[in-house]
Amino acid sequence: MTATEAMLVPARLRPRDVVRVGGAGLRARPLRVFLSALGIAIGIAAMLGVVGISASSQENLNRQLAALGTNLLTVSPGKTLFGESSHLPAEAEGMIGQIAPVTAVTATGTTQARVYRNDHVPEAETGSISVTAARLDLIHDVGATLTAGTWLNEATHAFPATVLGAKAADRLGVVQAGPDQRVWLGGQWFTVVGVLAPAPLAPELDTAALVGWPVARERLGFDGYPTTIYARAQEEHVVEVRGVLGATANPENPNEVEVSRPSDVLAAKQATDATLNALLLGLGGVALLVGGVGVANTMVISVLERRAEIGLRRSLGATRGQIRVQFLAESLLLSAIGGVGGVLLGIGVTAAYASLQAWPAIVPVWAMAGGVLATLVIGGVAGFYPAVRAARMSPTEALAAP
Repeated sequence: MTATEAMLVPARLRPRDVVRVGGAGLRARPLRVFLSALGIAIGIAAMLGVVGISASSQENLNRQLAALGTNLLTVSPGKTLFGESSHLPAEAEGMIGQIAPVTAVTATGTTQARVYRNDHVPEAETGSISVTAARLDLIHDVGATLTAGTWLNEATHAFPATVLGAKAADRLGVVQAGPDQRVWLGGQWFTVVGVLAPAPLAPELDTAALVGWPVARERLGFDGYPTTIYARAQEEHVVEVRGVLGATANPENPNEVEVSRPSDVLAAKQATDATLNALLLGLGGVALLVGGVGVANTMVISVLERRAEIGLRRSLGATRGQIRVQFLAESLLLSAIGGVGGVLLGIGVTAAYASLQAWPAIVPVWAMAGGVLATLVIGGVAGFYPAVRAARMSPTEALAAP
């Protein structure tokens, strides 16, 4: 090749040159670039935020279940063949304890008594609070904790003392527990010795005033039949134990017994949230599409505004391919800016929401990588037509444009 021929060969654009030329085009229009990138960022942040919050919620649930255990089973009375309410035998608790893989059994029983803040509250204003007899080992077996005071013990379960569930305490206006804190329960004063924290595996305790089994029978007319029996089984035998609990608790009428696994309810709630997450992901996708349209609009206008530049570059020897690469690079850089900004914003939203809910903040790596990849795909699609249009311009046409 002669020296003259070598001078006529167009110079190659190295990757560094492509980035530099594309970046120069963006720096010339900072406000328009910001607004276009913002549309992309909002879409990515919305999608990443949904995924991150969902993953954080799932991790929080997993940690809760790991702490509380998934081996808790509950037994409660169902209906008779005639649709009437049945009751569990008084011996049901002991019979369930005879099952070999069962490691712990406890029970509660609902009374007909009512509880009020004081003796001047009208009888109809019960606040939907139940008065429930409880065994001493209930708090340990269901994984509940106290926020104030102490649990019932051998010294208090036979006397007028009560432990309030979290919602019950709130409705009764009780914050602290102690000898001076009393409520009007079953027509007499009961001392509040403790307040429970919300019980995830036994939410029915949240709206209950819990009293000792002996005092419930002696002072509140409790019949002694357990309303709910809580059984802990060895993890590897939970399914087998669940299958025999009904017949064990009520051998004469096993069909009148309902058996459930509280951890399944928490998992079902998590699955229900997935429907809302799908809707939010769809909205994030729409926002991302709008951002892509904004990028395409920015690039089309850029081509129209820079026809003179295109003509000059073509006159100086730039090929159609180099012009095409230049504008495609601008589109990809613009989308990448929005994508990275959206990922950072999504991480911030997830961390803030998880912090408010006291959850662990989890943002999957695949979601972050997928967000950036999605923006690059959108940038490529949005910039393809403007890049092709710019490359098709002849030098004379471009230079003659006003």
